[in-house]
Amino acid sequence: MTIVWKPSEEYIERANITRFMRANGIGTYEELVRRSVGDVEWFWDTVVRDLGIEFFEPYERVMDLSRGPEWATWFIGGSVNLAHNCVDRWAERTPDAVAVIDEREDGEARRVTYRELRGMSDRLARGLRSLGIGKGDAVGIFLPMSVEAVASAMACAKLGAIFLPIFSGFGADAVAVRLRDAEASVLITADGFPRRGRRVGMKEIADEAAAAAPTIRHLLVWARLDRDDLAWTDGRDVRWDELLGVQPDEPLEAEHLDPEHPLFLAYTSGTTGRPKGAVHVHGGFLVKIAEEVAYQVDLHPGEILYWFADLGWIMGPWEVVGATALGATVFLYEGAPNHPAPDRIWDMVERHHITTLGVSPTLIRALIPAGEAHVRRHDLSSLRILASTGEPWNPDPYQWFFREVGGERCPIINLSGGTEVGACFLSPLPVNELKPCTLRGPSLGMDIDVWDADGRPVPRGEVGELVCKQPWPAMTRGIWGDPERYIDTYWRRFPGVWVHGDWASVDEDGFWFLHGRSDDTMNIAGKRLGPAEVESALVDHPSVVESAAVGVPHEIKGEAIWCFVVTKPGTATGDELAAELASLVAGHLGKAFKPERVVFVQELPRTRSAKILRRAIRAAAIGEDAGDLSSLENPEALDKIRSAVPHSSP
Repeated sequence: MTIVWKPSEEYIERANITRFMRANGIGTYEELVRRSVGDVEWFWDTVVRDLGIEFFEPYERVMDLSRGPEWATWFIGGSVNLAHNCVDRWAERTPDAVAVIDEREDGEARRVTYRELRGMSDRLARGLRSLGIGKGDAVGIFLPMSVEAVASAMACAKLGAIFLPIFSGFGADAVAVRLRDAEASVLITADGFPRRGRRVGMKEIADEAAAAAPTIRHLLVWARLDRDDLAWTDGRDVRWDELLGVQPDEPLEAEHLDPEHPLFLAYTSGTTGRPKGAVHVHGGFLVKIAEEVAYQVDLHPGEILYWFADLGWIMGPWEVVGATALGATVFLYEGAPNHPAPDRIWDMVERHHITTLGVSPTLIRALIPAGEAHVRRHDLSSLRILASTGEPWNPDPYQWFFREVGGERCPIINLSGGTEVGACFLSPLPVNELKPCTLRGPSLGMDIDVWDADGRPVPRGEVGELVCKQPWPAMTRGIWGDPERYIDTYWRRFPGVWVHGDWASVDEDGFWFLHGRSDDTMNIAGKRLGPAEVESALVDHPSVVESAAVGVPHEIKGEAIWCFVVTKPGTATGDELAAELASLVAGHLGKAFKPERVVFVQELPRTRSAKILRRAIRAAAIGEDAGDLSSLENPEALDKIRSAVPHSSP
């Protein structure tokens, strides 16, 4: 596979990681990775100093493993507050720098400085305190992407309260189960927001969720739409403007907190039907995310980071904390990526001069059918860094993103981690050469390897299980209220080693690649295969936009491959094309892996962060319970799959 990106001298000289390497006498990328994992305490202490992260009281030790790597603690003996580092210090040093830009679906945009963000956050913190919120209390944040969402997170952090970011597209049941699990006492919400031109009634959803969450004492309601038709519960419901309007407009000092003090709970869907609440803390999340945004996507003050995400997904807190910890600008957008037209994202990049753009591969695949003209009509010269996460790339969409959006002049920082990771396992740096679809190597400070089923490193070129052999600052401090589930999920298979559930490989040149989730793995007559390999073969066909491959029970093979395929508009689908696609896969992967069935669908079920839910597809195809589907944005896609293969089994 050929190199598609070589950093220019300008990229190398300007990069934050170049400064770090030179200050520490590191000459090469390989030496940098080795030193970062060879002495993780040295590395993370050096990161704190390089990025100027402020601890109120200095820590005495970087890491404590006395309870084992599963329960490592960080920055022992110090005190810190994430809101102080992300808001207060910049409000004092660069008060007029823009902290947040948020754009509404109708195109209206707001620009809020660090001084203004501190004022809003401090008034809200005082208001929450008046509602009985203090250290350790859980506060739900059920808001569209907005300045108010950022201020809510920072106000909670300032008080030492635990914020609970909830996906803005959830229904009442999904909101309620998270509020109950966290025992939240306040829910911050909005009267609603527009999506694709239609009103989403958040207050009604919040009312229903609060009725099913007995610990909720107050709903704090931001009048996003200025509705006059709201149901109102006196004594429980509080208006945002009224609460903030009676607070003094003067700085509020952030609480001095133990670095291990909980910051937020990030919920991720589980196959059991019960979401998992990953616990993230002030010190570790702050340091690791600041490091990633500084060194991986190379953000500087005065630059603008936009990741198409919701606060309820881990990339929402990632972009907010990462940008503000560095004194840069985070861009937020509340609406759909292709509304009112397929060029919405490219239009925002042009108008706001966005410098760093993060997307999922699935989003790019969904936008490609609209054609290149929607991209080419916009001036995207402000972009310096492209980034992606969510799932493995296919070569053609990767090259399209690199060519059409980046003009072949921007690296794609393809990173991979997870909600419970709180960060990245794998990621390039902007000073790396890149091959299509690569993640290049381990994220700095992350002791990553690829193992076989017996816990041995696999040879280069072979696919194995991605593992992490040492703890890192941002890893979850367990699953909220269920420590055994945490150990069972990540640490039980290889004691002392984190197993995340990703297939990975390292090629002969040392470039790392992902091959999909290991829990999506298909076992065809004893041969294990990741869905990404089948899907990459399918998208080579000119009529295929995207696809999902799943394994279904088979009497002889154990499992057979079924493919669910979205084609380009106007494509004639039927038995002939299905046979052609099945043969295409067999030609790529061998006759043993020829799909038994190819099903044409209009769309694939996906989360708001654009991940395809293969387990839900499989369950719908064979008539099983799919478990927790609260993260699903388009449940109608599953209904159509059920209709196409009604309660089938081979």
